[in-house]
Amino acid sequence: MLGAFANAFRTPDLRRKLLFVLLIIVIFRLGSQIPTPGVHVANVQTCFRQLENDGLYGLINLFSGGALLQLTIFALGIMPYITASIILQLLVVVIPRLETLKKEGQAGQTKITQYTRYLTLALAILQATGISALARNRTLLQGCDQPLLHNEDSLMTMLIMVITMTAGTAVIMWLGELITDRGIGNGMSILIFTQVVATFPASLWAVKTSQDSWWIFGTVIVIGLVLVAAVIFIEQAQRRIPVQYARRMVGRRMFGGSSTYIPLKVNQAGIIPVIFASSLLYLPALAAQFDQSGTSPVTNFIATYLVGGSHPLYMAIYFGLIIFFTYFYVSITFNPAEVADNMKKYGGFIPGIRAGKPTEEYLSYVLSRITLPGALYLGLISLVPLIAFALINANQNFPFGGTSILIMVGVALDTVKQIESQLQQRNYEGFLR
Repeated sequence: MLGAFANAFRTPDLRRKLLFVLLIIVIFRLGSQIPTPGVHVANVQTCFRQLENDGLYGLINLFSGGALLQLTIFALGIMPYITASIILQLLVVVIPRLETLKKEGQAGQTKITQYTRYLTLALAILQATGISALARNRTLLQGCDQPLLHNEDSLMTMLIMVITMTAGTAVIMWLGELITDRGIGNGMSILIFTQVVATFPASLWAVKTSQDSWWIFGTVIVIGLVLVAAVIFIEQAQRRIPVQYARRMVGRRMFGGSSTYIPLKVNQAGIIPVIFASSLLYLPALAAQFDQSGTSPVTNFIATYLVGGSHPLYMAIYFGLIIFFTYFYVSITFNPAEVADNMKKYGGFIPGIRAGKPTEEYLSYVLSRITLPGALYLGLISLVPLIAFALINANQNFPFGGTSILIMVGVALDTVKQIESQLQQRNYEGFLR
């Protein structure tokens, strides 16, 4: 394997791409450490160290690489773009104009990408305004009474923070697109992978410091390795539906007669259901922060059942939301009717199944049943850290949590496959042989 790495760096164009990706990652992480103008850095750092392992802020800290809680210029991270992309994917299903653009090929996809950028900037402005307002009112980091801004009464300070964070989001979009165009892999995926990995060592060592037990630390490592192996196994699993194309004459030439297959992954939805469920469960906790008195029955209910993550009600709701979003997302991203229609148009058929409506029904049948183990897998992977840490009475910020491990393994596998394919094109033995 080390020889394959050496082969990758011996190839001039592949070496340039890898070094370019590393350069973008360094710039991205540097921007995640530079504070926004007007921020009281010393006070923010003090409050951040007190709350970085708090379960309430775990999801925020994960997806921003620790940048959001430190109010840096890249504080919003890649999340506005991810949210905008998901919203556009949902709108494509319900807005005929967007659906028409999607079917127009590259030109239509370029237009949808442009809409995604505009929506990303709008979401960034909205989120930056909310974060600046919370920082100004000293409610961004609960339990921290120190001023987070040098001049809390100045509207100009707030305006500069909003502009800086929004510009930071635009720069992150640009960096991600640069990786996609000139580097290796999907740029946005690699950037969110970088954010997750950036917090991983600190979260792992926090297990040792909080529990003060090498036995528990070793157990967490073993559980993490088992989870990684399970995630790799399931992420690679797929159901291959054979497709046969009939021979047909076009002019004087014969086309078709080939055999292929439709790959239906067990985890067809990817990590999106986990992100949806985590974000939705975070909303009640975020709303509870605006209750300054903390005596409301609703606030007490949220603090008791929907914040810690160790309560059985929280786990049940979390598991149910993941199952629901898995089926929902698969239903809007894979259209059996469209696939069956395309197969019929080009003379393809599934052996033993008639083309047209029977093919659509068969694909729906297989998809609905293969989605169930995928949904259960996502739910169980996400619950394992919550259950394990509830049993040992530890903090919720588990380094091998469902969201983080799915991102790390999924992006790593995809990037390795792309490097492998480029090596094989140059007649090398491969990347993992």
